[in-house]
Amino acid sequence: MSLSFPEYKKAIKSLKLGKHLPNAIYIHRSALQQALTPELNALINNASNVFAEGNTWNIVKLLKRDFKLTLLNYPDFDTYAYPALNKSITIDLTEHTAKITDYTQSDNPPILHRKEAFVLPNYPHFTEFKAITLEGEQIGLYQNTKTIGFKQQWTRLIQRKGYKLNQYGRLEQVEITKPAAITEPQQTAQIQRHLTAINRDRLSAPFQKLAKYGYLNGDYSIHDYGCGFSDDYNECISHGLNINAWDPVHKPDGKKVQSDIVNLGFVLNVIEDYDEREQTLKQAYSLCDKLLVVSVMLINSSIFEQFKPYKDGVITKRNTFQKYYSQAQIREFIEHTLNVNTIPFGQGVIAVFKCPALLEQHHIELQFNNHEWQHITKRPIAKKLPERIKQSVFEKHTELFESFWQHCLHYGRIPANDEFEQSEQIRAVIGSHNKAFELVQSQFEYAEFEAAQHKRQQDLLVYFALSLFGKRQTKSHLPNRLQRDIKMHFESLNQALEQAKVLLFSISSPANIANACSQVFEQLNIGEFNHSQSYTLPKHYLNKLPAILRVYIGCAAQLYGDIDDIDLIKIHMRSGKVTLLKYDDYSKKLPLLTERIKVKLAEQGIDYFYYGNEYPLQPLYNKLDFIEPDINEYKAQQRFDKRLSDMLKGVPKAEWPNWDILQKVFEYWEVKLKGDKFIKN
Repeated sequence: MSLSFPEYKKAIKSLKLGKHLPNAIYIHRSALQQALTPELNALINNASNVFAEGNTWNIVKLLKRDFKLTLLNYPDFDTYAYPALNKSITIDLTEHTAKITDYTQSDNPPILHRKEAFVLPNYPHFTEFKAITLEGEQIGLYQNTKTIGFKQQWTRLIQRKGYKLNQYGRLEQVEITKPAAITEPQQTAQIQRHLTAINRDRLSAPFQKLAKYGYLNGDYSIHDYGCGFSDDYNECISHGLNINAWDPVHKPDGKKVQSDIVNLGFVLNVIEDYDEREQTLKQAYSLCDKLLVVSVMLINSSIFEQFKPYKDGVITKRNTFQKYYSQAQIREFIEHTLNVNTIPFGQGVIAVFKCPALLEQHHIELQFNNHEWQHITKRPIAKKLPERIKQSVFEKHTELFESFWQHCLHYGRIPANDEFEQSEQIRAVIGSHNKAFELVQSQFEYAEFEAAQHKRQQDLLVYFALSLFGKRQTKSHLPNRLQRDIKMHFESLNQALEQAKVLLFSISSPANIANACSQVFEQLNIGEFNHSQSYTLPKHYLNKLPAILRVYIGCAAQLYGDIDDIDLIKIHMRSGKVTLLKYDDYSKKLPLLTERIKVKLAEQGIDYFYYGNEYPLQPLYNKLDFIEPDINEYKAQQRFDKRLSDMLKGVPKAEWPNWDILQKVFEYWEVKLKGDKFIKN
């Protein structure tokens, strides 16, 4: 396997053919000769000969971020519209190892769509494959690509669309029988808890959070307590995870098993008896060793208008009970019942960490993992070597020392042996990390290291300030990495905590927040700056902000939960509030506001505003303010805004209409907005 990882990545990046996904490219075996470089072809052939001897495969998956590839066998690729995966062989090209996964006994194997993307246009079935995809597009099967990767979810989606699959996997419409009318239940009738379970075609919200934070990586045992129809359980089983599930109605034969992680998903809100609700929560908590995740339905203003009130909830038309919580209410209920602190993972998804070390690790990852790629993947530029030290140790091992310097920049200090994967090589070449640092600081810009030191110190202060805001005990469970950081950047842990306390208290001053916002806007010239009132900027600038603003927003995130799906952040300078803004598709030229979340730091409360139902959808008319002027997107946005402005000529921008009224403007001009283009009707 002669290709190095950098050469492999370069070859992958140049690929034009195949099905491109964010993390990988898939190509059919028949297209490899034409699609790939000879070196990449040789790499695949060698890997196949070594690890796939006796196994057939017809699709190769080339990972973009890891030095790995997977050989996939879809035996019905040519004959079935949506073939199922039979076997996969994942080959680690660094370790020279392979992992084989057999799906032949699985009830829910992965399946393929859009087969024409995997092959060349001259493939014998190319036209047929395109026709299959068109059939699915016409009935809306591809609207949410995250939900259709496995057989069961795909089949359920097709059934909901009113179709079935024939023996070749082609779509056939079925007659839909209209169900009998559902009569309004009597409040005195027995509550039908079993009807609350729902079919899902993707992981539920709590399991998506577990996946996002790395808890579905196979290192933890999981118990799904009240699993409903077992969709999450089946999905995890198909990926080989150690998971058990129990449900009083749908899986009564399942066992309640002590596990690292217990999920209590949308269970508490369907129990009408308060005491039973408490006991259920306590039992789920008793089964977990490290982490309990509790999820409930959050209240919506229209709920009580639709259903009959009953006890502290409502009775639905199916005679099921629902208790709707606010974010603050569910956290208070859990904390009061279990006498614990809670961490919001998202709206209505609350975490209770039973293992202090895991809690600390969770917060460390939240604070630091967004910075790692910026330094470790950025190739430094060495100074030009003087003639007299040609053939020096540095010149002979340039790549090794470049990598070492990158890690020094990441940590803002000399990395420990276990923090640099090539430590043994460094020590063999020059004796120690300290000697290596003496050498590299003379070859690279030392000012860059000083900036990295300052940044790491600020990161640590933000981390400790948010720990204090969350009232977490920080002394007992500090990982070795953090202890080294403290030793390098502070005199002691107590000094770090004292400085963090000053930083945390500083966010209570409106003048401090206003000054910081003003400085950032002057420096970045990005966002909407309303003098002395508010500053709105894209979320991806968060880590470029000074420590005081990161703590201010971080406190809001601790109350709200994961802000990954937030597009814009509005910092209120005077009122102690942060507003989080979500759009339907922020990449569009005219994204529509769908949700506004106002986090009140002083009151530690949250208000939710939903657009499209409670409020009309609101276009983001000033997206240009949030784009850097020196990129191509800026000019394209300018052209779009000019066209829109011409249609709204004479109307002050502050009075530009909501989305519904804007449609009438488009009708007047006889145009339709399709994607980012105006099409004449």
